[in-house]
Amino acid sequence: MNGKTLEMALLYDFYGELLTAKQQECFDLYFNEDFSLAEIAENKGISRQGVRDILVRAEAVLTDYEAKIGLVSRFSRIRDIVSSMERDIDTLDEEKAEKLRGKIQDLKGLI
Repeated sequence: MNGKTLEMALLYDFYGELLTAKQQECFDLYFNEDFSLAEIAENKGISRQGVRDILVRAEAVLTDYEAKIGLVSRFSRIRDIVSSMERDIDTLDEEKAEKLRGKIQDLKGLI
């Protein structure tokens, strides 16, 4: 899965319900089911350009929601902090315990 596809999949997971039904269907087929524009167009009975327009609008809506709300960004930061905490726990000593307490505070600030 390439970077854009992964990014779009995450955005869709968080904000997909805010898209129209047609946008959801096309988006799911294109990014999750790996259909081509032509396959989606044939399936939906619209032009290839129509499918592309729907996807472009859906991507714009999703990225706009992320810019305003930031749930994916917050999720990514929390995931990174938790992963770091898990690595630190494996080698726990007093210095690491103090570092871990700081990271836990960072996590609480995000929540």
